[in-house]
Amino acid sequence: MTQATLAAIEALYDTVVMARVLASNGRAIDLAGLDAEAGALCATITRLPRDQARLLRPALKALAQEVEGLAAALPPP
Repeated sequence: MTQATLAAIEALYDTVVMARVLASNGRAIDLAGLDAEAGALCATITRLPRDQARLLRPALKALAQEVEGLAAALPPP
């Protein structure tokens, strides 16, 4: 399950990277599905044994940093 979860983290990371690039270039982006995808990923991770979840920490930190970059690239509401 850890490999599948890692793949899901990487896929979400790629999505966030693309959204950040688009937002940085002034393109409008739809983030509606991002919350649901992140929520499902978090739910999956909470069900993992602690030792397996720890292995995902570096990928999750990278994802969090990319989300912060996306937030900074978005225009003010």
